[in-house]
Amino acid sequence: MKPRTAFLRARLPLAATLVLAPLALAGCSSATPPPSPAPAATVSHVHGITVDPVTTKILLATHDGLFDASKKTPVKVSDTIDLMGFTPTGDPNVYFASGHPGPGTSLPNPVGLIRSADAGKTWQQVSRGGQSDFHALTVSGGGLVAFDGQMRTSTDGTTWQTSTATFTPAVLAGSPASSVVLATTQEGVQRSTDGGKSWRSVPGSPVIQFAAIAASVEKAPTEAVGVTPDGTVYVSSDAGLSWTATGKISGQVEAVTAKEGSAGKPWLWASTTDGVQVSTDGGATFRPAAS
Repeated sequence: MKPRTAFLRARLPLAATLVLAPLALAGCSSATPPPSPAPAATVSHVHGITVDPVTTKILLATHDGLFDASKKTPVKVSDTIDLMGFTPTGDPNVYFASGHPGPGTSLPNPVGLIRSADAGKTWQQVSRGGQSDFHALTVSGGGLVAFDGQMRTSTDGTTWQTSTATFTPAVLAGSPASSVVLATTQEGVQRSTDGGKSWRSVPGSPVIQFAAIAASVEKAPTEAVGVTPDGTVYVSSDAGLSWTATGKISGQVEAVTAKEGSAGKPWLWASTTDGVQVSTDGGATFRPAAS
């Protein structure tokens, strides 16, 4: 596997990544945290984040499993699985993930692609068990797009095709309502319009590390958000073809997600070393997300 760079994630020594590029993973903890409310400080490094576009329930995919971070005290909702790659789908409470099994689970290592149909409480193995640790993972209108050292696509989660893409993505960002997929790289944003099968670089794009396509409940999404390694926030109104700087977020960003807002100002949630922060004005200002 290719070595990680600071861009692909300047992280805590034990941590692995949100939907991301391959690396040698540190071993999972031998102790299984209890599935009960825990102080925010006990939530390990965050690999992914999703927010229900209607209820704004916040879920964090971490080294130790899935946590509900809607309140100031996060609550663990899953078994201990190192959820390296994590993505919601177009179906309520259905998620896909990848990574490594924790104590007490019978999943292979790496887990390949796993699926939850009960909001992350339990997970079932789908494909590529013992073969793939998808550090970058997303859902598009054409199916799944994932990276385990190679870019792969699948329409059903069981049969995979290999893309000709030669870049290493830090993050893959897609939406089940669109065939557009974005990939963040050290050379700028890569963009696919066919669900990850083929890719083109976005001329003049900023070097974004974290990206998300803003969820939309009524139409195919056109808004996207991105955050650079220094925390500068960018917004795109044309699904990643052009970008405008809007603000800056404090703290080390670990994962981002977004939903469509008004007047071209998507809502943006970011998991950082200072906690989960939210912006309702397209990244111009942020506040703590937990109530």
